[in-house]
Amino acid sequence: MFSKSCANLHDMGSDDVIDFRHVVKSLPRVMTVPGIITDLDRDTSSDEDLNSPTSVFKERKVIVANFLPLISIKDQTTGQWCFTMDEDSILLQLVDGFSSDAEVVYVGSLKVDIDPGEQEEVAQKLLKEHGCIPTFLHPDLQKKFYHGFCKQQLWPLFHYMLPICLDKGDLFDRSLFQAYISANIIFADKVMEAIKSDDDYVWVHDYHLMLLPTFLRRRLNRVKLGFFLHSPFPSSEIYRTLPVRDEILKSLLNADLIGFQTFDYARHFLSCCSRMLGLNYESKRGYIGLEYFGRTVSIKILPVGVHVGRLESVLRLPATVSKVQEIEQRFNGKMLILGVDDMDIFKGISLKLLGLELLLERNPKLRGKVVLVQIVNPARSTGKDVKEASEEAISVAERINAHYGAADYKPVVLIDYPIPFYETIAFYVAAECCIVNAVRDGMNLVPYNYIVCRQGTEETDKCRGLDKDSAHTSTLIVSEFVGCSPSLSGAFRVNPWSVEDVADALCKATDLTLSERQMRHEKHYRYVSSHHVAYWARSFAQDLERACKNHYNLRCWAIGFGLNFRIIALSPGFRKLSVDHIARSYKTANRRAIFLDYDGTIMPEASINKIPSTEIISILDRLCSDPKNTVFIVSGRGRTSLSEWFSSCERLGIAAEHGYFIRWPKASEWETSSVILDSEWKKTAEPVMTLYTETTDGSFIEAKESALVWHHQYADQDFGSCQAKELLDHLESVLANEPVVVKRGQHIVEVKPQGASKGLTVEKLIGRLVNYQKPPDFLMCIGDDRSDEDMFEIINNAVSSNLLPVAPEVFACTVGQKPSKAKYYVDDTSEVIRLLEGIAAISTYNDKIAGSRVTFKVPLDVVI
Repeated sequence: MFSKSCANLHDMGSDDVIDFRHVVKSLPRVMTVPGIITDLDRDTSSDEDLNSPTSVFKERKVIVANFLPLISIKDQTTGQWCFTMDEDSILLQLVDGFSSDAEVVYVGSLKVDIDPGEQEEVAQKLLKEHGCIPTFLHPDLQKKFYHGFCKQQLWPLFHYMLPICLDKGDLFDRSLFQAYISANIIFADKVMEAIKSDDDYVWVHDYHLMLLPTFLRRRLNRVKLGFFLHSPFPSSEIYRTLPVRDEILKSLLNADLIGFQTFDYARHFLSCCSRMLGLNYESKRGYIGLEYFGRTVSIKILPVGVHVGRLESVLRLPATVSKVQEIEQRFNGKMLILGVDDMDIFKGISLKLLGLELLLERNPKLRGKVVLVQIVNPARSTGKDVKEASEEAISVAERINAHYGAADYKPVVLIDYPIPFYETIAFYVAAECCIVNAVRDGMNLVPYNYIVCRQGTEETDKCRGLDKDSAHTSTLIVSEFVGCSPSLSGAFRVNPWSVEDVADALCKATDLTLSERQMRHEKHYRYVSSHHVAYWARSFAQDLERACKNHYNLRCWAIGFGLNFRIIALSPGFRKLSVDHIARSYKTANRRAIFLDYDGTIMPEASINKIPSTEIISILDRLCSDPKNTVFIVSGRGRTSLSEWFSSCERLGIAAEHGYFIRWPKASEWETSSVILDSEWKKTAEPVMTLYTETTDGSFIEAKESALVWHHQYADQDFGSCQAKELLDHLESVLANEPVVVKRGQHIVEVKPQGASKGLTVEKLIGRLVNYQKPPDFLMCIGDDRSDEDMFEIINNAVSSNLLPVAPEVFACTVGQKPSKAKYYVDDTSEVIRLLEGIAAISTYNDKIAGSRVTFKVPLDVVI
């Protein structure tokens, strides 16, 4: 595995890192080797030029999405391409949430094919006139990437649809995933062209580009990177069926901030990270953070809003006003119910129509009085399923009209052809009720659009015969499975799979009083008008800035190949401990104190046989034989097993059960902590633990002499963690007046006497050495988990405290590269053994030299 150390995120990286320490006025064009900018691209202007207005960079936001927010039209006469910004695109509308001096650059594909010979000219034109950088994917790659992997693999899976039948051709296709990788790499190339300084922010949108964070982080290790998923994120039971599940999760975790529409989607993502990658998350002061190799990946939960101003501008158009009048005249005397959906299998159009059919069947009085206008937008993808969904919707609509319709009345008006946006807006204005019946949808802004349009403008109110004091009303029926549902508390929420549920909601909607419709509308409009798209963008940008604020304060390593690439972020002074580094201090020390954890430090955590090997015994024996050394095993294990395992190491000290029991050399008696061992509290704690053990499959209780430990590492990841939290609260409550502490560790909940900790134990042992006039001038401590952090803190403080007469050389070392109070690390237990072997060899060598001068036997009482 490749590993590289650096002083901070600025210096960290791979071969593709771009150096921004010099001001770059233009994109790099000349490179000596990949990733190294030559002086030709560096700013060679004078200091005076640097202070000029032209050299001051604006804050740049790079918005990356599958498609650019552009409308593309080719002039058939001149053959020239004409491009205009799509004012209805959320990518364009979100700019209102940025500061006025921010420069926005877009990266994405065009929705039209551009001839390769025209691409360079078009790219220059788009960058100059619209601030857009097109990706120009090859048509074959675009087909496999977008219509293949995105729409055939990710889109159904993220909407809870699994490939059930082998003959449908929906099984995972590795070649489509390779196209997905290739497309994301091309996007990464273009994003790097857009970034002009390390202060720029990159905001990636949606599931098409979930690998982009890895490719960007590899090239620019301290890139300020946010990702927002507009689609749902499925539960872990669904997501784990994806063959490339780990690669996508790890890539998303290379972002600094990950946004979701709802808490459910965020919860599913966090559950996947927990179950598949073993990661834990916590909430601090309202922010959710996921610890990933020393970096904190922030989680943002905020649904997208609509651009109220844009909708109001369309409402004021004469064409819209005229269309509203036309629609109201056409459906005069009837209750107009509106549905607006894309044609795909998840929108539930047929289920909606079946609900209307059941409504008319059960309520004959509503026949001739209720009309459902269903606007069907063109499908975004092709395939057999889409075609079948379209045919089914048409068939149901025709059946309803044939059975319940008349010459002057059609219960269902199916608009399955493209109509202008202003015409859709006009239907929103005229509809008394809007229904969104999707079986699964990321957000769906149709209800928000409807609410704003029903609020109307002066122009639409006037054409509808309303004065400025008239009450505005609206009624919403929303599926439980769309992202906007939680924010619309005044809507009728339905299970779209239940036709009866939909029919009942439609019936209730027809029977609402004016005051009820007004109250529901006002409640919704207050939310929609305040949680608009600018609010969403501004909030995301602020959280991204907060998530990136510590980039410069960390020492980082770039490790891993391909899609396993990741950044390890650690404190600036954190470095690897080797024998060479420690040798000089070890040789010159007069007295040494060495404290070693057992499980996870000198014994691998995954090892089934926990008995120390002959190699470990031999190394410890050699270390203890050096009269300058005091060596202790400081472990949470019981004294019986530890004393049995290390019986041959006569000079080895043992601190069992986190130091509650201490034994110096083997000939010494066991000492018990000054805390009185009163086991009465166990009679209260053990039944509680037993209750949780019985209800948590895979958990068990470990009974120690001084403590009780509840283990849940073999239980379900989420359930075990949930039960541990509950058990912690339960035990703290029932043991509040007992002389014990309840602590949660890695897959454990432990109850132990107050004052029993590894940190206090080490402090006590060092104090004893000082009292015996043998103060150590060399301190080494190696451990691997949370309980060992107390030891690190104590020996680190020994330098500045009055604990020792002379400041010692301190080597606090943790196992594994992770955030720690230790200043050193080794990669694994094998490196711990090699390190101990190395210093034991120094002791042996020194003994031989000393023995050549004088021979004597060291009595046991020399080593305390």
